[in-house]
Order: sequence, then structure tokens, then C-alpha cells
Amino acid sequence: MNFLLKLTKTLALTLLSLLVLHQFSLEIEASSKVDYSQDVIYQIVTDRFYDGDETNNPTGELYSPDGNLHKYLGGDWQGIIEKIENGYLTDLGVTALWISQPVENVYAVHPEGYTSYHGYWAKDYKKTNPFFGDLEDFQRLVTVAHENGMKIIIDFTPNHSSPALETDPDYVENGAIFDNGSLIGNYSNDEQGLFHHNGGTDFSSIEDGIYRNLYDLADYNLQNETIDRYLKESIKHWLDLGIDGIRVDAVKHMSQGWQETLVNHIYTNQPVFTFGEWFLGKGEIDPKNHSFANESGMSLLDFRYSQTLRSVLKDEDATWTDFHEMITDTAASYAEVNDQVTFIDNHDMGRFTSDTTSKTDTEMALAVLLTSRGVPTIYYGTEQYLTGEGDPENRKPMPEFNRNTKAYQLINKLSDLRQTNPALGYGNTTERWINQDVYIYERKFGNHVVVTAVNSGDKAHNISDMETALPSGSYNDVLDGLLNGNSITVNQDQHVNAFALNPNEVAVWEFKAENEKPTIGHVGPMVGQPGNEITITGEGFGNEDGKVFFGDEAAKIKNWTNSEIVVTIPAVDAGKYPVAVETSSQVTSNKYKEFEILTNKLVPIRFVVNNANTDYGSSVYLVGNTQELGNWDVDHAVGPFFNQVMYQYPSWYYDIGVPAGKDIEFKFIKKDSQGKVTWESGTNRNYSTPTNGTDTIQFNWNN
Repeated sequence: MNFLLKLTKTLALTLLSLLVLHQFSLEIEASSKVDYSQDVIYQIVTDRFYDGDETNNPTGELYSPDGNLHKYLGGDWQGIIEKIENGYLTDLGVTALWISQPVENVYAVHPEGYTSYHGYWAKDYKKTNPFFGDLEDFQRLVTVAHENGMKIIIDFTPNHSSPALETDPDYVENGAIFDNGSLIGNYSNDEQGLFHHNGGTDFSSIEDGIYRNLYDLADYNLQNETIDRYLKESIKHWLDLGIDGIRVDAVKHMSQGWQETLVNHIYTNQPVFTFGEWFLGKGEIDPKNHSFANESGMSLLDFRYSQTLRSVLKDEDATWTDFHEMITDTAASYAEVNDQVTFIDNHDMGRFTSDTTSKTDTEMALAVLLTSRGVPTIYYGTEQYLTGEGDPENRKPMPEFNRNTKAYQLINKLSDLRQTNPALGYGNTTERWINQDVYIYERKFGNHVVVTAVNSGDKAHNISDMETALPSGSYNDVLDGLLNGNSITVNQDQHVNAFALNPNEVAVWEFKAENEKPTIGHVGPMVGQPGNEITITGEGFGNEDGKVFFGDEAAKIKNWTNSEIVVTIPAVDAGKYPVAVETSSQVTSNKYKEFEILTNKLVPIRFVVNNANTDYGSSVYLVGNTQELGNWDVDHAVGPFFNQVMYQYPSWYYDIGVPAGKDIEFKFIKKDSQGKVTWESGTNRNYSTPTNGTDTIQFNWNN
């Protein structure tokens, strides 16, 4: 009898899963899973949002009915479903929900009184967190979200499991991980080498942060074949359940090479928008942050954007000139600046609204966030002016669901504008008027234009001799005066008649006129091997199939509409290719940047070279005969290698994503601080890469 019940439930879940996927294909057909340019993300700490099902709440010391912020408070997926169905989230206008990691977490309470309410202490990546709901609840959340035009993004933590101590197997749950209920291993007595055992990081270097534990969290050895396979199987499990995006935790603390193979695995199975967390503090600029976003295949949470906007409007120790400098610098530093995820606060920083920032400051920040470049993300409760300086105060439960706050109404209006005017999603940014108090900027894509004006000062400014791409005519404030904005008039010479911009005033003006010529706004993902699926969005493509070219090679068309084309990458040599659309009437679009075609799917390989002595300031790199290894171009060599944690100088090592099942040739080189290159002697090294799994290969430097 038990067997029959289990079989019946299994069949029911399978059918429900298929229905979810079918429902998704019908209802979100026109909404790309990889192009979030016109979306607005709403970040939810699931436990803190709304308790829709009290029967799944924890018992005992895990749960706090009195509101202890280190304990579970009862929020769940049913609560999110209710707030979709009753219109709170749909009326807010957000189009994607980023929820806490949905997997089963540890049940033990940390010695300092913390619990895993946040979802970051994973125990079994193939089971659900029962305090959020079961598999049916999760699938119902996906279905309801899709029925209401929303996407579901999940958090994913491939860096670590849970708190553990080498010397105490009873500490929390010893970092143990399970595969659908079967123990894989734990942190102590780790005979399989599932984890790193190098102590905790002091954050002194990228290498130290990658190969040592974050605080007391058991750090995965991602080069371990069991771990590699398990994490990739796990993310496919959630992809198969119909999710639309993935936020990858702590990308700064994992090797880029392994993460490139993870992203490649995601895009090969089901391309969805994938972005990572590379934390940057206030005023911090890190070129490695930019190179990771440009080379890893995933976008990033744009901390520099957030910290700068907070400095202008929250801390008031920066000006709009500083903000625009950031906009200009990042446009040059990020290959895909419009794909970076922008925000004003999140679960790792103090709330934007505080005792020292007014609601007006928050409203101005939201207006800028929702009209400037990037994929804007609203942290739950910001629309209710929720406060809290640090963890866990910045993760308070929702105080109310009031749809009449000015912030709620503002998000609604500007979310709608992002979805209806492509200038905000695809456009470039032009500064039109600026001083320390005032920032007026314009986004333009083809014939579409949006102009935003903000005055955060305490006096009015007379705006004169301002140019714009808006055609001549009068323009009313899109916000209908919600932030005291007024109309403007543009003359025939595209100069704006002089107007006053009052203190704490924000106005937004727009113009829409669809481009008749095919115009590409976005291509994604921007990397993949032949046969992978790519989505091209924009407008003016026509409704009859034309052609899509990667360089001179035409791709196979899978789906074609006037605003979205889905193709498969053609079988061409690995390299970087511009993408262009040719309509059925043979009109050619703009060429969209350089799409990277890989040699094959990627596998993670650790390369080690011993006895590589260097002078001060020199480092070891690797270069080889594939796109992934730089095609023998030393300016694109992989590295610099590490030499402190897993191996020590004069041994050097680096984890690299290389094409699977290929015979590759390579050499190690040394580069000094001036860029001078020294090649190792001898013939090229050869290696046949595995078709799956991981490997470590060691060599001695050839003098």
C-alpha cells in the first residue's frame, strides 16, 4: 500500500512538473529567460515575506513567534503565492522574483543562536526547505508566477555547505551534504576530499578567499569530481522545474575556471539569466570584478553602482558628478553593462531608508535606479520604507502590504515604463545637465528616448540651454507629478525651453517610435558552443523568418518574431563573432558586439607547474591552441596562477575551464610587471581532456 501511494505521488509530481513547463511555454512565450533588460527584479528573503501556511513552520528553538531575527519567522512560498494572487506583487509592477535558496538547509542552531532561515546553509540540494514548502508548493509558485507574467530566480550556493569545525564533528551539522537523502560526506573525516581544509580566509588575496573557508562555512573542493557532478546535477534539477534565473552566491570565493564550467552547464541545459555576487565595499573599484563579468559568462550584482548611489543620496558624501563618472567608467569596463544587476540595498548591507535618510531620499534613489542602465532590483520592503542597518536588522519581516505609499506607486509607474520603452533596457546613457545637486540624463535606443531629471539639493536650479534627443513638442512628466515633476517643451532645434527644477524634484519624460530598421538590443547568453540556444531581442525584425549571422555564418532559426529571435549557434571555429540580423526583405541590422563561441562544452582542469622560479613582480600564466586558452596570444593567456594555498611557491596552480574531449596544446609562460614574456623551452605540451568530470595535471617548468 505504501509503495502504491508513493508511486501515485511520484506520478502526480511528474505530471505537475510537465504541466508547469508547458504552462510556462504558453504564458511566458514572449518573455526571454536570458534578456532581463526590461525587467524589474524583486528580491525576497522568503522567511521574512509572508506566512501563508502556518502548518509548515518550524517547531522548538528554530522558530520564534516573538520575532527573534536570528530564527525562522514563518515566511514561505504559499505566502509569496498569496501576494501574487491578491495583486500586491503584480500591481507593484515587478516582473521577476528572486527568492531565497529553495534547498533543504541544516536544522541545527548555530552555537551563537543563528538558524538557516536565509537558505545559505545547504544540506541537500535536491530537496526543498520544508519550512518554505514541499516540491508541490514550489511548482505551484512557479506556475502562479508564470500565469501572472513573472519569472522566478533562485539563489544558489556552490561555494559552501554549512558551518563546521575541523576539530568538532558535533559543531552544527558538520557541513554534511546529502544527495536526495543519501549522505555524500561531511567536513570531519573527509576521506573523499569533498572540502577544503585550509582554515578560514583572512581576505588578504583572491587566492586566499577561494581556497579557504568563509568564516566557519565548510568550503567545497570544486575540483573534486563528486562535488562537481553533484552541484551540476542539482542546478539542472531546479532548471527542470521551470526556474527562469539563478543568482550565484559568493562568486569572488570560487575559481573562475570552475564557474565558467558551471555557467556553461546551465546554458547548455537551459539558458537562463545568471548573475553572481562579487561584493565591493564603499569606494572600492576592482578590475577583477570587471574581468569576471566579461569572461565568466555570468553578470554581476553591481555593487559599485549601489555604493555610489548610496553615497550621493543616503550618505551625502558624493555628488552627481561622481555618480556620472561611475556610469561612464562602468560603461567602458563592462562588456555588457546593461546586463549588470543594479540595486540600492539588499540582504548584505544596511537598508537604504534609515533614521538619517528620509523617505524622499529613498524615492529619488528608486527613480534613478529604475531609469538608469542595468537590471534594477528592489529589496523586499523598500517600498514600505523598511529600516535596519545590518544583519539581521536589514532582514526584518514585511511590516505591511500598503499599496498607497509613494514608493510603491513610483515602482509601479517606472516598472511599466521599463517594459514599454526599450530605451531604458537597451539604451546608452548621455548626460544632459549636471552639477553637485542636479543630474539630468538621457537613455536612447533607436528612436526611443527617456530623459530623467533629479534635483537632490535644497534649492531650485534653473535649467537652460539643455539639448535632448526628444523631438520637438511638449512632454508631460511620466510620474504625473508624484515626485513634483513638471512638463517641458522641446524646440525645433532640440533644445529644451528653460525650466526650474525644484528641490527634491524628479521628472521623467519619454518618446516612443518603433524603429522600422531591424535593431538588436540584446543577445544572450553571450557565450556558448555550437548547438547551444541563443536569444536575440530588439525590434523591427519582421514576422517572417530572415537570417541571423555569426560573422559570415548563418545560424539555424528556431523561432522568429518581430522583437525576439531564437537560434542555435552554428558549427564554426571557436572565436569571437559579431551578430547581425537580416530580415526577410534583406535589410540588415546593427552588428551586436562580439559573441564568444567556445570550442566545446567545458570541464574544469587544474594545471600545476612545479619549480617555476620567478623574479619579484613576475607570475606564471598558461597559453594554448584553443579559444579558451588564448589561441597562443599571450595577451589572452590564462592567469596569473596562484602559489600560496593549495600549492606553494615555486609551484603554481590554476583551475581552468577547457573544452571537453579534445586534444589540446599549451605552454606555461612568465610575465613580469612590464608585460615582458618568457616562454618555457621545449615542444608544446599535449593533453587529452576528459569528456566529463575533473582532473589535475602536474608538470615541471622547462628551463
